[in-house]
Amino acid sequence: MGKLEGQVAIITGASRGIGQAIAKTFGEEGSEVIVNYLKQKKQAEKVVKQIQKKGGKGSSIQADVANQTSVDQMVKQVIDRFGKCDILVNNAGIMYRAKPLSFIDTETEAMLETNVKGVINCTKAIAPEMIKKGSGKIINISSIAGVGIASLGTTTYAATKAAVDTLTKRFALELGSYGINVNAIAPGVVKTDLILEGIEPSEVGGFIKYCEDASMLHRIGEPQDIANVACFLASDKSSFMTGQIITVDGGRKDFLSHSL
Repeated sequence: MGKLEGQVAIITGASRGIGQAIAKTFGEEGSEVIVNYLKQKKQAEKVVKQIQKKGGKGSSIQADVANQTSVDQMVKQVIDRFGKCDILVNNAGIMYRAKPLSFIDTETEAMLETNVKGVINCTKAIAPEMIKKGSGKIINISSIAGVGIASLGTTTYAATKAAVDTLTKRFALELGSYGINVNAIAPGVVKTDLILEGIEPSEVGGFIKYCEDASMLHRIGEPQDIANVACFLASDKSSFMTGQIITVDGGRKDFLSHSL
């Protein structure tokens, strides 16, 4: 029996990257997985098929986490079909890079809407259902950028992830008495499309080497590294943990020195 047997999990932004890895891992551990996506329908359906191919259970639902009505409709679909939702993974996130203080308004707004408001919208929608049954696991995907370990040009992104850290702690405080655990994972550099967003192709090699050298383990992360921690947080093994921000960054040396 898997660690998440009989559980129902919504994973936002699960059509690629870290979200995809979490969805597949939860499926392997027995969870009914709802693969949320915004635009990448074919990719989301592919993830569902991969889950099912390994004997897991999954389905995809389109919803814009930045829109409360869209999120409410997604949650309603899940509750109507399964009668509950045990796990919410707030993974959906976007990042734009820019020269210092040169973000355009639409990029700033988009990051705030998805990375911060998205967490609020999804938690607000699912919390009442978890309160009804007296239990639940909410896992937010943050970033080490939230504590200052980030490259130039990612100031607004870093601010949104700092907000996610604070929301994690405050939601944990407000929902703890209802038996709901709220924790976050702060990944370091992970091999996904997002981490290379805005980097010139000619600079990718140097960026990866810098990140590898900054790690005590001399490598960058894989999406599965984050999925493994998410699975632990979603399981009963983490029942006495809440309000925690778990750093998964391969031991960043610059984190220890607090240098940028």
